[in-house]
Amino acid sequence: MTNGTTDGTTDGRITKARLGADGPEVGVQGLGCMGMSFAYGPSDAGESRATLERALELGVTLYDTADAYGAGENERFLSPFFKAHRDEVVIATKFALAIDPDDPTKRTIRNDEPYIRQCVEASLKRLDVDVIDLYYMHRRDLNVPIEETVGVMADLVREGKVKQLGLSEVTGAELRAAQSVHPIAALQSEWSLFSRDIEASVVPAARELGVALVAYSPLGRGFLTGSFAKAEDLTADDFRRQQPRFTGDNAAANAALLAPVRKVADSHGATLGQIALAWAQHQATVHALPVIPIPGTRRPSRVEENAAATTITLTEEDLALLAPIAEKVTGDRYADMRFTSAGRE
Repeated sequence: MTNGTTDGTTDGRITKARLGADGPEVGVQGLGCMGMSFAYGPSDAGESRATLERALELGVTLYDTADAYGAGENERFLSPFFKAHRDEVVIATKFALAIDPDDPTKRTIRNDEPYIRQCVEASLKRLDVDVIDLYYMHRRDLNVPIEETVGVMADLVREGKVKQLGLSEVTGAELRAAQSVHPIAALQSEWSLFSRDIEASVVPAARELGVALVAYSPLGRGFLTGSFAKAEDLTADDFRRQQPRFTGDNAAANAALLAPVRKVADSHGATLGQIALAWAQHQATVHALPVIPIPGTRRPSRVEENAAATTITLTEEDLALLAPIAEKVTGDRYADMRFTSAGRE
């Protein structure tokens, strides 16, 4: 199996990868849009809109959102851009995760049919589209068999409300169970130099089943760029303040792990973030499956920097320097790991 990428064009646009066996081709790097409306502190709407447009110019065609991001506000914000470029973009959104607006650490997960149908209709309305290109189960509800949930999602495909199905933060076994009901185009999980737990069973299952891996937080929620060194550097409403690896002694220990990233970046004349993204892109070759990182940003200059990372080729020496980082990271990626595949493996 190849890594799913195709030859680049001559206009500076990024190369492409396919979502699943029969899914659409998308830019080999997508755009995480959550931070434009939610989680990472204040944002500038005008700059965010400019970021969306610049990303598309660079060949970024997979745009990632969810109904949970700002209680639907992110979908509403993205709707005009999607409508203006409907034939050029692949819209990915999600259901299942309800976040308390007064306390982002409080979450309710539902995968039952009435809730799924309520969510898909609400997302279609907020996005103002007739069909969602890629519809993810955002998190797993252990009270509902995954085969049952995917069965409902498959009905949405047959009804013309959804084109492709995706799952997020499922185990290898859960992915296989889901695939037995309906083809899964994409599996979205956290994957970066700091978070490699999915390589044990999730990535092999995706490769075996022909499922694309959409890597969220490939920049370690910004930590791998060196833009902040501890939770206290962030605004009071930034949800990263709740993540163990960015607080207290964990933050100091993890900041020290950026030294080899800096060394590799210096050797390439690149930024730390570009090296982190180049590593994520390289996993397509290592694991022989399509890998589409979806770094989030709200600035056109940053999306240009991120897209340029797709042209960086890391050497064996570079990879050897970067390989030990993940096993040295202290602190979980979430305060409650029950919501992750790693918490159920």
